[in-house]
Amino acid sequence: MRHNPGMDRTVLWRAAAVQGLSVALLSVALAIALPRSFFADWGWLAGPGAWLLCALVTARVLRLPVGATLVGAALAGLPSVLAVVIGVHWLGAVFGVALFAAWCARLARDRGLAARAI
Repeated sequence: MRHNPGMDRTVLWRAAAVQGLSVALLSVALAIALPRSFFADWGWLAGPGAWLLCALVTARVLRLPVGATLVGAALAGLPSVLAVVIGVHWLGAVFGVALFAAWCARLARDRGLAARAI
């Protein structure tokens, strides 16, 4: 039977806070700086790019392996696509932050996950 190291709950909450705050701040900054038409035309690219940039910040702040953290961000962001399609973009972001925080919490306890993820 394989050992399951579980999650680091402090990392769970810190990752959720850092990612959530980073996403919120960057979203507000982009909304102020760019016209609405930019998001209609380029949101499909800007959204995932902003999400990954915020995940990079989270990885650095929490001292997590960057590559594996970005893999987790990409995986956690996938359900957000469905939320965008059905018109509840911010609900998808909240769900994505929760999934990403769980990934980071697991990654903090299981450094072997980093090797398996990338």
